[in-house]
Amino acid sequence: MPVSLARRPLVALAVCAAACALAAPPAFAQGDWPQQPVTLIMGFPAGSGVDVVARTIQEPLSQKLGQPVVIDYKSGAAGNIASEYVARAKPDGYILAFGTAATHGSNAALYKKLPFDVEADFVPVAPVLDVSNVLTVNPDVINVKTLKEFVDLVKANPGKYNYASTGNGAGTHMAFAEFNARLGLDMVHVPYKGGPEAITSVVRGETCCIMNQVQTVLPQYKAGKVRLLGVTTAKPVAAVKEVPTIASSGIAGTQGFDSSIWFGIFAPKGTDARIVDKLNAAIRAVLEQPDIREKFEGQGNTVRVETPAQFKATVHANRVKWAEVAKAANISID
Repeated sequence: MPVSLARRPLVALAVCAAACALAAPPAFAQGDWPQQPVTLIMGFPAGSGVDVVARTIQEPLSQKLGQPVVIDYKSGAAGNIASEYVARAKPDGYILAFGTAATHGSNAALYKKLPFDVEADFVPVAPVLDVSNVLTVNPDVINVKTLKEFVDLVKANPGKYNYASTGNGAGTHMAFAEFNARLGLDMVHVPYKGGPEAITSVVRGETCCIMNQVQTVLPQYKAGKVRLLGVTTAKPVAAVKEVPTIASSGIAGTQGFDSSIWFGIFAPKGTDARIVDKLNAAIRAVLEQPDIREKFEGQGNTVRVETPAQFKATVHANRVKWAEVAKAANISID
């Protein structure tokens, strides 16, 4: 049937639209991303243990992606400022969060009015490593040589000794909170703005101790300024193999103690799965480099390699665990 003159423009428009649709490129092609620098949003100060890890993978990751990887600092509120920034960012793979077991786990239990959801508003991309904390003391403030001596002295002096952390709700805070709750210790928590300030407070004697990352306290330990009483991981740490685990101390309440934390990379909710997979593969390739692995292990860390799906499960399990710890220790920030 011949088409009327009145309908011809509509038919032509429909045919043109169909042809254009067939000719149009897909919304995302695997090789399209990245076409510009990728920014890691850092929620902790420069020089902190988290920052040291991010800087270690920064250049190798840039090489794998073929674009510069930039670190942008938005520290404060135990990483929540950075997390909110990324949660609100465009999900195009160019703004990512360098998160931790605190920012994407325990913070959900501690801060009741977060303007984002630590799971629903992010896509877990890849973990980087597991971090061991270590109970570190200033022997001039609390002169003990073993974990048992530490526990006995603190128990005999409730409320006398204070411990430092890298911030309210940070992994260093939660590790000590879990330890104190398990053993019934009464200590005063003194939060600082990051790792450098916190460990400096211990060295100066402003606080007696901290459960901080092995890599952060190593310089002070090697200089003889602090003493290490026990690592928080289930197994000994190669970098300080002479230091026993807290779990092996035999002290009531320490059985099974494992308060290690992880660091990892997150994208905003809605980020294309193909971008996530490409990022995960690049991070995995960096972590498999012998020099990177050796450097991390020498700092007291353990490389952690997981798929996005596996990392998502890790994040969820971590959130559940720290919610239980926060409840048992009766800790909340607001």
